[in-house]
Amino acid sequence: MLRVSNLIVLAMFCAGLVAGPAAAQGPGAIDRARLLAADRAPQDWLTSGRDYGKTHYSPLDAINRETVSHLGFAWDFHTDTQRGLEATPIVVGGILYTSGVAGRVYALNAATGALLWQFVPDVDYQMTRGTCCDEVNRGVAVWQGRVYVASLDGILYALDAASGKVLWKADTIVDHARGYSSTGAPEIAGNVVVIGNAGGEYDARGYISAYDLASGKLAWRFFTVPGDPSKPENNPSLRFAVRSWDPHSLWKFGGGGTVWDGMVYDPVLKLLYVGTGNGELYPHKERSPKGGDNLFTCSVLAINPRSGKLVWFYQETPRDQWDYDADQPMILTTLKIKSVAREVLLHAPKNGVFYVLDRRTGKLISAAEYAHANWFKGVNPKTGQVIENPAADYSSEPRLVFPSTVGAHNWNPMAYDPQTGLVYLSLADMGNVLADASDHPEYRKGLWGTGVVAIFSSQLSAPESLPPGIRALLTPEHLLKGNPDLSTHGYLEAYDPVRQKIVWRVGSAGWWDRAGVLATGGGLVFQGTGTGRLRVYDAGDGQLLKDIDVGTTIVAAPMTYSVDGVQYVAVMAAWGGGGWAFPHPESAAYSYGNEGRIIAFRLGGGTVPLPAPLGPPPPLPEPPAQQASAETVQKGMGLFFQNCVVCHSNQTRSGSADLRRMTPQVHEQFNAIVLDGLFKSAGMPGWGDVLSSTDADAIHAYLISLANTAYDQQQKNGGTEKTGGGLHGF
Repeated sequence: MLRVSNLIVLAMFCAGLVAGPAAAQGPGAIDRARLLAADRAPQDWLTSGRDYGKTHYSPLDAINRETVSHLGFAWDFHTDTQRGLEATPIVVGGILYTSGVAGRVYALNAATGALLWQFVPDVDYQMTRGTCCDEVNRGVAVWQGRVYVASLDGILYALDAASGKVLWKADTIVDHARGYSSTGAPEIAGNVVVIGNAGGEYDARGYISAYDLASGKLAWRFFTVPGDPSKPENNPSLRFAVRSWDPHSLWKFGGGGTVWDGMVYDPVLKLLYVGTGNGELYPHKERSPKGGDNLFTCSVLAINPRSGKLVWFYQETPRDQWDYDADQPMILTTLKIKSVAREVLLHAPKNGVFYVLDRRTGKLISAAEYAHANWFKGVNPKTGQVIENPAADYSSEPRLVFPSTVGAHNWNPMAYDPQTGLVYLSLADMGNVLADASDHPEYRKGLWGTGVVAIFSSQLSAPESLPPGIRALLTPEHLLKGNPDLSTHGYLEAYDPVRQKIVWRVGSAGWWDRAGVLATGGGLVFQGTGTGRLRVYDAGDGQLLKDIDVGTTIVAAPMTYSVDGVQYVAVMAAWGGGGWAFPHPESAAYSYGNEGRIIAFRLGGGTVPLPAPLGPPPPLPEPPAQQASAETVQKGMGLFFQNCVVCHSNQTRSGSADLRRMTPQVHEQFNAIVLDGLFKSAGMPGWGDVLSSTDADAIHAYLISLANTAYDQQQKNGGTEKTGGGLHGF
């Protein structure tokens, strides 16, 4: 599906909204000279992080401490989607380019929000069954008149920036039978465009692929973890890495190390920096029984994009068994350290440790906790080697580990302000109990299989809500030793990367409230909230200066640009991504729904139009009577949690279908939906190659049991459903 309006684009040229005189001409006309001179043309936002270092900082200062009180609504654009929006838009020459659900692309007039064109990829949802965390997309790359985007099913597209016409497309997935998908933004690196893939909780073997910018021809591919050593390995870097794995590792599980985000290219040093994900399976003793650091999982890699060869690497979490991806956004900048200007890479991955690396050599400059992290005791300053805490090893018994698998900081962009010298980032201060469930793990090709049971620390305070089998794992008193605070917290944090110190923190609604960040020359920090607010803080001390109700949950990072001398701040808004199946009644999505929007603000703007409130949820319908045995229901529960719970939390307003509310027609069609893919076009693939009709009947029986329990409780409650933030079915 493609809608184009070349007349509007032409009108923008006539109005003088496209490209300044010093820049290359035409829509999407970003080139190397323009990118290197980004600070001299702050009206544009040229990469996902504005500049090549992706600082998420803009020198624009018309909106500042003195004027921000006058910030208000400029325009909004409705995406007509109901899933998560995580991208940071790009603006060049008065045109805003951004991506949405599953790889949709929108080109808008940046001054008015009028749609110029949109592109909707034809996604094969059967190929996206291995999608961990919603149908999100984290952005586009714009370069020399083209817009590059990856669809959820792993197709990389090059679109004409003026019309949205497909110029070329390439299938980036090496094996569609495995659990691969694509959610990250492509990265322009010299003469190639690079894209990675997700699937670290499934059976993916991580890699990145580089394609010729003009033709889409594959230039090179770099696998981030070795393959089975009994088979040829052509990459010299992996012949080195394979020594860090047991030769008898569980290679069929893929190994992990996926690159689902976290790439940045330095056009001066001509190096591409890549973050890699967790190991798969999670338990190290199962994944690589005889030990080893398992390179290159949870690492930062520097790659020569001309050849695809490794230049250096730094592993942030050796032997990862806690899901501590290093795919989080990186920032390139210059810091004065001990009176010496150093070209550095700043990184705050999931593991709770803030790293400052020399980006020429990969040498560790410093590392320290930016959030509570009990999995490690420190870093050897001479070798850069992490010193692990044995108390976080859950191989023999469950352990309470901080940070949680959600990560202290995740994909949400952070910002670096050269005026204050501070990094601003969102974090989730929480832990989880991990228990090894991988004894003789069953390999299911293309399907979820981490090998652990994970329970958030806050759930320990309400153990009665947990299944009896899991509850039995959590009785040892040593779980709480040294970790008395079981509550979870969300923060916006200002962090000094030179002194490795927290400067200030501002609390938020909870761990799930962790949107991306923008810093500006006006001395401001912008961040959205899960409760549907855009908040503006003083960059120096964290004082709240402006709080705007937008009525839509924000998890993406705001950005700023100017058109005809007017400064705008824009942000994509919709709840989703990691935690999609676990929404919160406090969120705006719960009160107003989750229709996606792009919202822009300007000085002198008005009140943001709020979506219509949803009102109370309709009562649960009376479900059919249970015909199955207790044994069948129990079997169905196991199958449901093994295959279905990633998407279906069965909560009111969860974003995915609440299966306690199935209509009589859906009950009638249940097996056709689950096995045959009757609702495939709506994003529900068929599972007939995994589940038998007997399995589907058992899952159906479990859901009927679940619905009857909820319905009976509703009737006892006077016809009103009891709602909450937990997962129904536990």
